[in-house]
Amino acid sequence: MESLLSKFKAVKNGSGYKFTVEEQLRRQVDALYGLVANLYGSDKLVLRAGKLNALKLMRSDKLEERVLALQKLVFEDPTFETVPSLEDIPEILEQVEEEVADILAKRTVEGELEKKINKKLQQRHDDYMHEIKVQVLKESTNPENAHTLKKLAIIEKMEQKKLARSAIERLRPSSIEEIVGQERALKSLLAKMTSPFPQHIILYGPPGVGKTTAARLALDVARNSAIGPFEKDAPFIEISGSTLRWDPREVTNPLLGSVHDPIYQGARRELADSGIPEPKFGLVTEAHGGVLFIDEIGEMDPLLQNKLLKVLEDKRVFFESSYYDPHDQSIPQYVRKVFEEGAPADFLLIGATTQETDNINPALRSRCAEVFFEPLTPRDIQSIVIQAAKKLDVMLEENVASVISRYTIDGRKAVGILADAYSLACYRKQQGSSQLIVTEQDTYEVIKLGRLTPYDLRQSSSNSEVGKVFALGVFGFLGSLLEIEAVVFPSRKEGRGAIRFNDTAGSMTKDSVFNAASVIRKITGKDLTDYDVHVNVVGGGHIDGPSAGAAIFLAVLSALQERALPQDVAITGELSIQGKIKPVGSIPEKIYGARQAGIKRIIIPMDNLHDVPPDLTDIEIVPVSAVEEMLAFFVG
Repeated sequence: MESLLSKFKAVKNGSGYKFTVEEQLRRQVDALYGLVANLYGSDKLVLRAGKLNALKLMRSDKLEERVLALQKLVFEDPTFETVPSLEDIPEILEQVEEEVADILAKRTVEGELEKKINKKLQQRHDDYMHEIKVQVLKESTNPENAHTLKKLAIIEKMEQKKLARSAIERLRPSSIEEIVGQERALKSLLAKMTSPFPQHIILYGPPGVGKTTAARLALDVARNSAIGPFEKDAPFIEISGSTLRWDPREVTNPLLGSVHDPIYQGARRELADSGIPEPKFGLVTEAHGGVLFIDEIGEMDPLLQNKLLKVLEDKRVFFESSYYDPHDQSIPQYVRKVFEEGAPADFLLIGATTQETDNINPALRSRCAEVFFEPLTPRDIQSIVIQAAKKLDVMLEENVASVISRYTIDGRKAVGILADAYSLACYRKQQGSSQLIVTEQDTYEVIKLGRLTPYDLRQSSSNSEVGKVFALGVFGFLGSLLEIEAVVFPSRKEGRGAIRFNDTAGSMTKDSVFNAASVIRKITGKDLTDYDVHVNVVGGGHIDGPSAGAAIFLAVLSALQERALPQDVAITGELSIQGKIKPVGSIPEKIYGARQAGIKRIIIPMDNLHDVPPDLTDIEIVPVSAVEEMLAFFVG
């Protein structure tokens, strides 16, 4: 525009360009009208000119009036009334060009932005329509066909066929009062569960004494307790620690729960499509507010036990996943809550085990109260058999319960023997018998078919023998008699005697033999190096601990002095080289084993007197603190 203005001035100075410059200005004005027409459209341009009183000026032949009309149209200002002079036209056209350029730039930006907006709107519309179509397809599509409907019919037909409940299921105790022989254990268990502050519990005891049933029924009592924390619908979740399997990579963990990442099989499609990990709750969360019962808890994987301890401390389970993005707004609220706060897992743990306490994780034991279930006595087994017979509505011959009690100390096994005998009685009735009675013959037939041997092999007697005594041992939670015998001969050469004993009896037993030799020398003045002494544990049993020391001393002394010992007495206790009788463990189990074998008296260390179960009426307990007291008992 600056060049046009200078040429115009040159014309004024007589340069000879007057008509040429005006023509150029007309062409420039026409070009601008073309741009404006394209910008607004021919029809809209005419309407716009009419509103701005520029229509007549726009159609004028005079350049100045057309420029004025162009000003009104471009600036959209009807106040422009002064017709510009030919000298001012270049400058006005420059302003008009800049305004048109701004309008075109604005239109271009708005057009691009509108395209992007329309694209986004179209994309969202397409996504929405896709979701609607998928939903409609899900609602309208029928997954059934002839094959699936046939399978459904077969399953429904199978549901209509039901056999009678198994005998074991029917004969299982249905109330806490029906559990036999565990009065003290049940009292302790109920006290810990019905408290306002219940404790985690580990139940110890041999198999078949009612640990699982007791835990299940104890929860029923706790649900109805006025002071207990359990609600009426508190769950009882049961699992076996010996069969519990998990993946250390946390892909699967039925106990604690796991996370299904989007790339793994099993993730929900709607979450997998969005790249959202899905938490899967485990049994600890299902047991929230109730009891998680783990049978054979000692068989659990040690690492999984440690993870369980963490849950017991936190009362929550926390999940992790590299796919979880806390800033992703599309994550469902429950997924966000679980990842950020964890899943609730406030439950009472009850573990049961047939293992000894030393085999249980110390950290787990420190967090749990411990309840010990007693082995069942023959009287308990008889009560269980009679109770089961009432549930089966069957009569028993006089000695049936007694016979069964001789062949097992397992309540479950006793019920199984009765159920088998009951089946034989039912079969016999089909052959013509008039009344259903389980006979002694039925019982013995079951015992023979099962290759069972009597459990209570009576080893005690009313006689007395030289060099033979009964000690007490424990295997698992069951006590038993250990028959120890000794013989003493003068050595061929004085001071060259030898002491022999079972190598399989264990190193502690060997030490007990040497301790006995020292105490014998102290009491009698006789040196066993002048004798050949042979000590034997009948049956070659391994004695884990020094508890047979007092019995070994008594057997050797009896053989040395040829003093007969009663065979209805059993001894347990560690012997020190000073002649003290030191305390030992597992006194209740040892007393149980002695009662099973018909022992009438048990000599125990004085310090173990508080371990003796109360209400013992069929066996005498003699506490001693030194060998002199023990010998006085035999002399008396």
